[in-house]
Amino acid sequence: STRESFADARRVPGEAALEANGLTARLDLEGLPPGQRIVYRVLFQDLRDPRAWSLPVEGSFRTPPSGAGDVRLAFSADTCGQGWGIDEARGGLATYESMRGARPDLFVHLGDTIYADNPLPAEVVLDDGGLWRNLVTPAKAKVAETLDEFRGNHLYNRLDAHVRRFESEVSQVVLWDDHEVLNNWYPGEVLDDPRYTERSVEALAARARRAFLEHYPMRRSLADPERIYRSLPFGESLEIFALDLRSERGPNSANRQEAPGPGAAILGAAQLDWLKARLAASRATWKVVASDMPIGVVVGDGPGACEAVANGDDGTPLGREHEIAALLSFLKARDVRNVVWITADVHYAAVHHYSPERARFRDFRPFYEIVAGPLHAGTFGPAALDLTFGPEVRFLGIPAGMKPNRPPSEGLQFFGLLDVEGRSGVLRIEIRNRAGATLHRLELEPERA
Repeated sequence: STRESFADARRVPGEAALEANGLTARLDLEGLPPGQRIVYRVLFQDLRDPRAWSLPVEGSFRTPPSGAGDVRLAFSADTCGQGWGIDEARGGLATYESMRGARPDLFVHLGDTIYADNPLPAEVVLDDGGLWRNLVTPAKAKVAETLDEFRGNHLYNRLDAHVRRFESEVSQVVLWDDHEVLNNWYPGEVLDDPRYTERSVEALAARARRAFLEHYPMRRSLADPERIYRSLPFGESLEIFALDLRSERGPNSANRQEAPGPGAAILGAAQLDWLKARLAASRATWKVVASDMPIGVVVGDGPGACEAVANGDDGTPLGREHEIAALLSFLKARDVRNVVWITADVHYAAVHHYSPERARFRDFRPFYEIVAGPLHAGTFGPAALDLTFGPEVRFLGIPAGMKPNRPPSEGLQFFGLLDVEGRSGVLRIEIRNRAGATLHRLELEPERA
């Protein structure tokens, strides 16, 4: 309904919530009025006794505007990692409540929605001698290997009242990163980890992908129902290009391949071609590329191996940098303007500006990359920057010399906001902390062709 009284309610049947799909159900709604706050009420009917109905659960969301309306987008990542779970005495997952208070129209979760490989201890001793006391469920007491254990990790986050309120009021676009399966995974990997009885990462990833797709709203591609990358226009002001840097990547290596190819992939050829075409076709004022990993931050995977795009060599593109260079060159050649990247994974907040004037590779337009997170996990960083694409730090959300793995109770948890003013097209960017305080602001005028 468009009214809180439900005076004009439409009733739409959904699918059955069965054990086969983890007792989840989905409903694909079409034909909703644009630019409206839609209220909803969900009930479940007992298939064995059609007279029996559940209590209702209510919520709301905003539909995209029909034209160039005002839009507010929130983004962040990293929930319940590094041993920091739900401690209600210390506020629970309080960053979600601060994000809800910012009243975004849309939330982009940039990955690490769960930490399937991070079991939660009952207690963690803090630096001041106090105790962090985790709520622990059977699924969070060990690494996830079975389908039900992956499902249990997603259900764990929703034990928190802040998360439930947030999800009932804010539409979501959700990516995955590594911890939905396990740290730094890649296709074809074989584990050497005594915590696991299942050593095939392919098998673990298949179960993790199924649980992920069950628990987050995503319109499935008929050609490839398990595909995670997609684009979502939100009126004429903004379009989101949600990437998947996991499914088609090559093995984590030194990342110094001299030519592009499967071993140097992070997007993969099909996704790269799709992204070029969709960005070139977009009529939105602002094109927001949502990436689960940053471009210029050096993220390692043990001695001599790289996890992300950057390889620590400040020279011309090598390894996974080839795909990013090809994309940036294409955008310049096709005169695609007003592209902003949002990203996470590194567990701190930052604003990076990329410019060919500082770069070894120079065939691209300058752009910003906004880093946010963690939502509720250990805070780390900062990591070194690779100068191939000329990044420069314009804001850093953590203090110098910080001890790693700071708990959420220290407040170094972050989310970002993007506000597009429909009339002028101006983009205003903010970084906020766990308490909702604004730490940094940036304003960008749209470039007109």
